[in-house]
Amino acid sequence: MWSKSWVLTQIWQDVLFLHWPVSPKDLEQHIPQELQLDLYENNAWLSAVIFKVNGQRLRFLPPLPGVDSYLQLNVRTYVTYNGMKGVYFLNSDITNRFIVQIATKGGLTYRHSKICIKQKENQLSFTSLYYGALAERLKISYQPIASEIISSTFDKWLVERYHSWSKWKNSLFRIDIEHLPWQLQRVHINIERNTIAPFVKESIQGIQPIAHYSKSKQAKIFSPTLEKK
Repeated sequence: MWSKSWVLTQIWQDVLFLHWPVSPKDLEQHIPQELQLDLYENNAWLSAVIFKVNGQRLRFLPPLPGVDSYLQLNVRTYVTYNGMKGVYFLNSDITNRFIVQIATKGGLTYRHSKICIKQKENQLSFTSLYYGALAERLKISYQPIASEIISSTFDKWLVERYHSWSKWKNSLFRIDIEHLPWQLQRVHINIERNTIAPFVKESIQGIQPIAHYSKSKQAKIFSPTLEKK
């Protein structure tokens, strides 16, 4: 897919997507000025993506114990840059302190959080807690519906994103990923607590999101590209 070589690979397991429409005014001040919000039917969209990372390894190396698996919660929105569509991560919460330290030195918005995923038969429960200026919590149970769906144009717009951007000092970087298209399932969800993204003026708490689930996906991640001004 790309002319350059990937540097990192991960397996994402039990991936849960949650999507909320929000006012563009609530998000435009939280993204780098070089980026533009990617709107769908005049709405900006805020997504939370929950998953387990397994088998993380650098190219040509085996997985390294202690950094090869962890839990992750991404809070992101949809953006464009020079006609290229992707996402901007507002926060990425993970359970591995070492990876947080490395990522933040590289300008990524990683935070160490308390995250737990439990499974009983076909039902999963997820809890996360991050202590910042305000406590950000998410507590949700979910049960995938067995059969896969035929993804609509909107489903694909929400999940098929292969570029992300981050701002480090005064430079804008793009990170590209590669994986097969998502095989999505519908999912029953029950949100017990939601105070993530407290910067959104029109709170998403109490609003039922669009939800998708996927059992597993292997992704390849490429080295960052500096965007030219």
